[in-house]
Amino acid sequence: MRRVVSLFLPFWPTDRLRRRRAVSTGAPHQGERPLEVPLVTRRQEGNRQVIAAANRAALALGLRPGMALSHAQAMLPGLEVAEADPEGDAAALGELAAWCLRWSPLTAAAPPDGLWIDASGCAHLHGGENSLLAAIVTCLERAGIAARASIADTPGAAWAIARHSTRPTAIIGPGEQRDALALLPVAALRIDAGTVAALRRLGIDLVGQLLSMPRGPLARRFGGEVLRRLDQATGHEDEPLTPVLPPDAAQHAAVFLEPLLTATALGIAVERLAAPVCALLEAGGLGARQLDLIFERVDDAVQIVRAGTSRPSRDANHLSRLLKERLEGVEPGFGISAMRLVVTLAEPILPIQLRSSLAQDEGREVDLAPLVDRLASRFGEERVFRMIPRESDVPERAIQLGAPVAAAGATAWPPDLRRPVRLLNPPQPVKALSALPDHPPALFIWRRVRHRVRRADGPERIAGEWWRRTGEVAAVRDYWAVEDEDGNRFWLFRRGDGVDPATGDLSWFLHGIF
Repeated sequence: MRRVVSLFLPFWPTDRLRRRRAVSTGAPHQGERPLEVPLVTRRQEGNRQVIAAANRAALALGLRPGMALSHAQAMLPGLEVAEADPEGDAAALGELAAWCLRWSPLTAAAPPDGLWIDASGCAHLHGGENSLLAAIVTCLERAGIAARASIADTPGAAWAIARHSTRPTAIIGPGEQRDALALLPVAALRIDAGTVAALRRLGIDLVGQLLSMPRGPLARRFGGEVLRRLDQATGHEDEPLTPVLPPDAAQHAAVFLEPLLTATALGIAVERLAAPVCALLEAGGLGARQLDLIFERVDDAVQIVRAGTSRPSRDANHLSRLLKERLEGVEPGFGISAMRLVVTLAEPILPIQLRSSLAQDEGREVDLAPLVDRLASRFGEERVFRMIPRESDVPERAIQLGAPVAAAGATAWPPDLRRPVRLLNPPQPVKALSALPDHPPALFIWRRVRHRVRRADGPERIAGEWWRRTGEVAAVRDYWAVEDEDGNRFWLFRRGDGVDPATGDLSWFLHGIF
């Protein structure tokens, strides 16, 4: 299901101007909003100068875009005025869209004062749609850019809600865009001012009135633009977004004479795109960590496939294999007319010492990065990890999860003690029979099954880490490795030393299975 975020930047020209001045003077831009002074930009309109944009403080004093500048200066002597720079605003908006790639692989500028972010399949990575919108608006506000955001199934609905909602963020549930648009003014459909005025002369002020009217008379009276915008906003007509590409990114594009429809054809195209991209990476001494494969369909719809690597790589065969494994999620529709491969995240590849041909092959390290990348691509990055030892005597604290290709420590911890392959989290309580203070259990019951102990090794005493919590100052665990009559081996511990009650309550737990 498609979900599109629309960002509305109501004071973009003046916010950008204020940021530029803050950077040039070295003054911080954060926290300046309460101290804003009225600021407007001017443009030439015929023989007079008019206000092109106004900041929040100027609007609060009654100044409006389109007002004659002389009238504004008469109302507010000493008004701060700057030249309008629409070209610079548009270029900076594209740069801001590229900065928003951190939230989604598909972002686009919506001149003159907005952005689109295709969040399809991305919101859960940021804690859900509420968290995603809040994070975007908060980051922009901290950068000194006022913003409002909404998310809906279509770009048109998200655009309309973002500009006509009084809340900083708004979420339109799947399939609810028709009801959300019904009470909005017709200008929310992104139609020209002349058409809006003509509709209002007929008494049509709300989108809901258009939705209930016959389509034929509307098309004859106002042309197809009104119906097209209405269909785009309600989801009856697709509205493609032209994605912005990261600046200075290694990329390569291919346009096809005949649209591609099969997975085989798409796989061949991926291989032909990967080779030149890897050549660009090699020329820059870089390796890809994240790649976006952009598909442009003949119906102008855009789809994106993203792949990542565990460490920088510029092996064309490896990268193309990762991307081809994700082609099953691509819907070619009536055909793919163009493809583009973009490296959205690259890191330097350090030179390594080559092995001599005289050296023995024994002990040669195996590069696990390609295997890790394929496993992460198939099962998810969060399911592929490495257990890294950590310096602690407490078993459950002696390991931590790390990157799958991260180098392990020089020595394992603890270096000379055997530990079970599997630890239970949390340790499970068992009923055990043993003689105090330092005898192993003669039998124990776990999950209603009686295990009679035939052999035991222990105890291994582990004291609490008193510097972590006061409750561990006197805590003691006595561990035994035991084997039952069926040959099963378990790792049990007793809380307490069997002498001092302050060290534990003498309850037994199963902590691991060998």
